[in-house]
Amino acid sequence: MIVSWNWLKDYVELKMDPVEVEQRLMMAGLNHEGSETVGDDRAIDLEVTSNRPDCLGHLGVAREIGVLFDLPLQLPAAQPAASGPAVEETVGVRIDCPDLCYRYTARVIRNVTIGPSPEWLADRLRTIGIAVINNVVDVSNYVLMECGQPLHTFDLGRLAGGQIIVREARQGEKFEAIDHNTYDLAPGMCVIADANRPVALGGVMGGAETEVAETTTDLLIEAAEFAPISIRRTARQLNLHSPSSYRFERTVDPAGVDWASRRCCELILELAGGELADGVVDVGTPIAAPQPVVLRLGQVERILGITISAAEVQRILTTLGNEPVRADETSVEVIPPTWRRDLTREIDLIEEVARIHGYDEIPEDVAVPMWPSSHTDAERVLSKLRRVLTAAGFDEAITASLCPPEWGQRFSPWTDREPIAASMPMKGILADAPNDLGQADRVRQSLLPSLLEARRYNESVGNSRCELFETAKVYLPRDGELPVEPWTLALVTSHDFYHLKGVLEQLVATLAPNVAPEVKPTAQPLLDADRSAELTLGNQPWGFVGELSPEAAKQFGLRSGATVAELRIAPLEEIAVLIPQYQPQIPYPAIDRDLNLVVDERLRWSELRATVESSAGEFLEAVEYKETYRDAQRDGADKKRLLLSVVFRSHQGTLTNEEADQMRDRIVAACEAAHGAKLLA
Repeated sequence: MIVSWNWLKDYVELKMDPVEVEQRLMMAGLNHEGSETVGDDRAIDLEVTSNRPDCLGHLGVAREIGVLFDLPLQLPAAQPAASGPAVEETVGVRIDCPDLCYRYTARVIRNVTIGPSPEWLADRLRTIGIAVINNVVDVSNYVLMECGQPLHTFDLGRLAGGQIIVREARQGEKFEAIDHNTYDLAPGMCVIADANRPVALGGVMGGAETEVAETTTDLLIEAAEFAPISIRRTARQLNLHSPSSYRFERTVDPAGVDWASRRCCELILELAGGELADGVVDVGTPIAAPQPVVLRLGQVERILGITISAAEVQRILTTLGNEPVRADETSVEVIPPTWRRDLTREIDLIEEVARIHGYDEIPEDVAVPMWPSSHTDAERVLSKLRRVLTAAGFDEAITASLCPPEWGQRFSPWTDREPIAASMPMKGILADAPNDLGQADRVRQSLLPSLLEARRYNESVGNSRCELFETAKVYLPRDGELPVEPWTLALVTSHDFYHLKGVLEQLVATLAPNVAPEVKPTAQPLLDADRSAELTLGNQPWGFVGELSPEAAKQFGLRSGATVAELRIAPLEEIAVLIPQYQPQIPYPAIDRDLNLVVDERLRWSELRATVESSAGEFLEAVEYKETYRDAQRDGADKKRLLLSVVFRSHQGTLTNEEADQMRDRIVAACEAAHGAKLLA
């Protein structure tokens, strides 16, 4: 928001240094972005947060200055003299979409003279970067930047039927805006129409057919209040943003709609002449009265850590526009002004007192009572998960929730339904993406395609060792209900299947020391059939891990292979042991034995490992897979050799070789009995 120093002087007496004003405004929440000299004026750039739309006009900023420096605020009277017939005899207004337009007012001025604006008005608009058009258009822009209420002036002679109909746009309806571009409208958008066609896109931009030109003599002045979400959605869908849409998206002061209309008419009569019709057409819902808010004075000291007198608290709240209801030694009750919709709670009033009194008045070492907070179990699980994965060399990624339709067709492990379509596609997900990312209009059902796209981009800039993980929601459609949104973990690595499987086993071991994931065959379209698996935890499906097939790597434009996993986080939360566990360090050495077993081709490593663990006894510390080898001539066509290592350790003393050999023999016997395994010397 750029404000003019000379313009602010109309509302408050500015005898102080501009730098001091900029500093105080910044400390009160309006961050100072910079200032520059424009002619004999000073343009001050202020950052206005989304909860302070009242400061998107010079009056709002002047009100802040008045409160900070204890100066009176001078408001323009806005009392135009009406000399024409009743406005209802000229124009009628009807709202057919009250959910999109809350209120609409119209005034009529006849016999205006369109011409250049006076220098004082033109200079002020130029200072804040607004183009000068003509006296009528400039007045509407001037009032917009004065109070933050958007207005629009129509050429009344070009309105068919002498009526305004506020309605929802029809599918495929065309609209030419004053930027002389034609837009395709859709239901959900609010249009201002006459008897025949749309003449403005409500809250966003006026239409070319009814814009004020040199030949215009009669005007209709619009001031309205539109639904913020509708305006935001329309502006984004059409990529048509304006100062008006910017303010309507953040809400306007409902009580300021009529003031802005009167102020606009007052200036038009002064600069362009004409006759104002008597009265105003005002349709829509009544203005809702703000609810009173109670501030307990003791809470000010408890929250801020300093004592502020009751009189000062009341002065600050009153000068900010709050209407006093009652006050005593312990509390103050006020009704917030209509332009401050963010003041609804006691803590909001405390914040107002703090910022006006001055954050710099609160000592750094002030004693403020604190209460400990705790993380939820889900947050603690995610924290441990991140520690394990970053320790394993992974970097956390954040990717977009929207993706192109073809990504969902390539990989969707959690559902076979069509992904949810978004009304506004996302553009530019990655700078050099080969896909048409202007069509990224599907809500993702899997994290892996986005991570693989990130890996492809990293490869394209020379980062081939790209180890990524992401925790985020996926969105699974349901009939007649909101989608299921499970938290999901996805990983992409340059290492092989066994490395990533080991990382996942370590993740489970960190969260639940006595639980191990179980491995089952899987047939996912992206994964290599021989180096992939479905994982379960406690008989619950957990997810998938595997190496990409060559075809999948080609689909995602990868230069080298990759191993991926996608897992649900909920099973991890169910098994997680979040109380720190103590395990004494065993001072005695370990003994290991390597086993080379000939087994059937169909036997899976998980089955063999389970047999080893169940038969080894209490001193088994670890079982480690080494290698698979096939020799059809020596072992047979349906046989393979599994090389594994077992580690034994006792917490009571050092094991002997004889004891280790006995345990090894017991394992071999169990494997032979259960799987027909044969030990090779």
